[in-house]
Amino acid sequence: MSMKHFLLVGFLALLAACATPPLDEALSESELYSMAQRDLDSNNYASAIEKLRALESRYPFGRFAQQAQLELIYAYYQNMEPEAARSSADRFIRLHPQHPDVDYAYYMRGMASFTRDRGLFERFLPLDMTRRDPGAARDSFNEFAQLVSRYPDSRYAPDARLRMIYLRNLLAAYDVHVGHYYLKRKAYVAAANRGRYVVENFQQTPSVDDGLALMVEAYRQLALNELADNALLVLQTNYPEHPSLRGGDFRHHVEPADREAGRLRGMAGGVLDRVLTPPSRTGTTQAERQMRQQYLDAVAALPRDLRPADAPERRSFWSRITFGLFD
Repeated sequence: MSMKHFLLVGFLALLAACATPPLDEALSESELYSMAQRDLDSNNYASAIEKLRALESRYPFGRFAQQAQLELIYAYYQNMEPEAARSSADRFIRLHPQHPDVDYAYYMRGMASFTRDRGLFERFLPLDMTRRDPGAARDSFNEFAQLVSRYPDSRYAPDARLRMIYLRNLLAAYDVHVGHYYLKRKAYVAAANRGRYVVENFQQTPSVDDGLALMVEAYRQLALNELADNALLVLQTNYPEHPSLRGGDFRHHVEPADREAGRLRGMAGGVLDRVLTPPSRTGTTQAERQMRQQYLDAVAALPRDLRPADAPERRSFWSRITFGLFD
C-alpha cells in the first residue's frame, strides 16, 4: 500500500474518531431538553441543534416541543445559519400563531434577515454595507415592521424599532450610491429619478441632502434649469453645510464611503455597533415555568403552619370573598 493510501486511511480514521456519536434512543424528553439547555448555556450551538431536533422529532406533542422549536430558532441564529433560523421562525409562526412567545419568533425572523448578508468576513471587517445588495435589509425592515405592528408592547419592539431606523438609513444610502453610479454613466434621467425617490421616500434620513444634490446635478446636465434651481434652493436652505456647497456655488461632490458610514452610524442610535449583540432567549424556559408552578402547587398543599415564610400566598376564591375570615 502506498503512502497516500496510508494517509487516506489515517484521515478517515481520524474523522471517525471525531464524529459525534448518535443520541441514545432511550433518552426521555426531559433529558433531551436538559442536555440541549446545557449546550445552549455553554454556547455549543451545533450540539444543541442536534438535541433540539431530536426532541422535536421524537416527542412532537410533548410538553417541551413548542419551547424546543423556539430554542431551535435561537440556536440556528447563533450558529450563523440565518436561513435555517428564518425557516424555523416561519414554521413556528405558522404552527403556533397564538403562542404567548410568538413575538419572539417574529423578532428572530427579522434578526435572521438582518444578518443574512453578513458572512464571517463582513461581520468582523469594516465593510461599507451601504454598497451591498439591499434585499436582506428590505426583508428585515418589513419583518421588524410586522412585529412592531402586531405586538407594539412586545419586549422586543424597542430593539426592532431601532434596527428599523438603521435599516431605513441604509436603504436610503444605497439609493444614493446607485444615483452616483448613474451620474458616472451619464444616465442623468435615472440619476434624477433616484435622487427624487430618496427625497420623497426617505425623509429624516441622513441621505436626503445627497438626494437633493443628485437632483441638482442631474437636472443641470439635462438643461432643466428651473428644476435644478428649485432643488438647489431647498439644499441651500436646509443643508447649507453640504460638501457640494462651496462659497455659495454648487459643485457636485460624491461622498466617500467612510463619511456615509459615519453618518449612518450616528443616525442609527448605535444600532450598527450592536449588530453582533445576540438576542436574549425567551425569558424563562418552559421547564423553569413548570418547575415554578410545581413548587407553588406543592407549597399550597402544605398546612399553613408548615409553609415557608417567603412562600407566596395562594388563596382560594372562598377565602378572597370572605376576606380570609374562615381560613
